[in-house]
Amino acid sequence: MSNLHLDLLRDLTVLASAITEAAPQIERDRAVPDLLIDKLAATGVFRLAAPRVAGGLEADPVTMLEAFEELGRADGSTGWCAMIGAATSVVLGYLDTGVAAELLDDPRFVIAGVAAASGRARAVTGGYRVTGRWAFASGCRQATHLVGGCLVMDGDAVATTPTGAPQVVHVVVPTGDTTIHDTWTAAGLCGTGSHDFEAVDVFVPATHTFSLTRPPTGALYAFPVLSLLAMGIGAVSLGIARASLDEFGRLADAKVNPLSGLALAAKPSARSAYAEAAALHAAARAFLHDEVRRCWDLAEAGQTVTLERRARLRLAITTATTMSAQAVGLLYRAGGGSVAYLSSPLQRHFRDVNVATQHALVNSDSLELAGAVLLAQDVPTARL
Repeated sequence: MSNLHLDLLRDLTVLASAITEAAPQIERDRAVPDLLIDKLAATGVFRLAAPRVAGGLEADPVTMLEAFEELGRADGSTGWCAMIGAATSVVLGYLDTGVAAELLDDPRFVIAGVAAASGRARAVTGGYRVTGRWAFASGCRQATHLVGGCLVMDGDAVATTPTGAPQVVHVVVPTGDTTIHDTWTAAGLCGTGSHDFEAVDVFVPATHTFSLTRPPTGALYAFPVLSLLAMGIGAVSLGIARASLDEFGRLADAKVNPLSGLALAAKPSARSAYAEAAALHAAARAFLHDEVRRCWDLAEAGQTVTLERRARLRLAITTATTMSAQAVGLLYRAGGGSVAYLSSPLQRHFRDVNVATQHALVNSDSLELAGAVLLAQDVPTARL
């Protein structure tokens, strides 16, 4: 392990207890408090994927995985916001080094946003005029800057590439240039503040735009970028599952049947549920870490991450998310009626991890796409 890896995990472990203690309030407030965001920023987590030459950490994906798991274990919403900021910092590698360095000069820099092309960009002298509204922008209120995907317009029509595909540009704008619409009243991950944000005729300099089709050099940027963004979903879900195993262990000792005098841990069905949940968590974690390491080894060696490897990576990410939800579901059901109270962390974990499974990068379409590639079917693979 590198010093960066060890130092970061040490700092996050120290911070974890404060995050867990704040978790119920985070859910009630529907936001991670600014004080915790400041403390997370001080660890460097929000610049994990930003280029080292510009002041980022340019950490390896395995370090990121373990950081996101640790934070997801402390609180699902906090882990989610941290991984969004960390993973989205990869876009700074697509900008000029001077521009990225200027952004990272702010010690409280946090970037969030939405890759989907929900905006419209019209070329003007020096950049673009951008209008659009983007949904599911987790952590947008705490972010200093937001990323939005845009279709480039040619008059009233969408401009196309030489291959006939729609031309897409991504823009980086100060959060203050946008309007945040309070839309995130959700069943789980309530504290992520995954609201909509809107830009209306905002000028974005060309220096603050980029295309995902033109990746920068360096091993981290040779790693599949959409899976770099997606793998945090699996990691946070694994962290939530680990927290659920911890909580069930405490509950199993403390909850006693008033008639038999036996603890929940003595109940055969509870033992079986815990064993199965532990196995699901361990298997999902092993699969995800193995595929991330395999892809990282290729990228670090300057070799191509093949389409098959990309498909297996996305399959591992999706599997980590869905198997974590299965594990938490087993524990929730085995916990009995007391876990339905809002005071029980298990019910929050159950809601959080099931909302995570709804993300577009890990839903059933991801399984279908991975399966099609592994079966050598001719399908569009841009999402990998």
